[in-house]
Amino acid sequence: MNYLPEPHRPPGIVQLPDGRHVYADQLPATYAGPQVVHQHIHQAAPDKTVQRIALGSGVGAGAVAAGVYFGPLLVAALTAMAANLAFLTLLALILGWGVHTVVKSIGSPEAGVAVKNLRRARRRRG
Repeated sequence: MNYLPEPHRPPGIVQLPDGRHVYADQLPATYAGPQVVHQHIHQAAPDKTVQRIALGSGVGAGAVAAGVYFGPLLVAALTAMAANLAFLTLLALILGWGVHTVVKSIGSPEAGVAVKNLRRARRRRG
């Protein structure tokens, strides 16, 4: 027999029939029928729309945070890559033009005659 008084419990704590103590807000809710979710997506930025759909479909906050963080990060990375490729292409064009100009200006008249003779010889063979 237990002669001790019932211990004081703060409000919101309930003792289950099996003897465990739980918070009252953790108890399973009674079934009230199917839950209808009305989702209104108005004209928002595309990344915001994806976030709203993700939240509405029950995807956790981690997926939304990933969309918020990695979306702009991906755009920035692709933009940086495109800018680097454009710069390297421009650099290659400028260097190619410079080499062509230098070779053309250094070339002697004998070199031009040699090129013409080589072209004639190739035409005769073919």
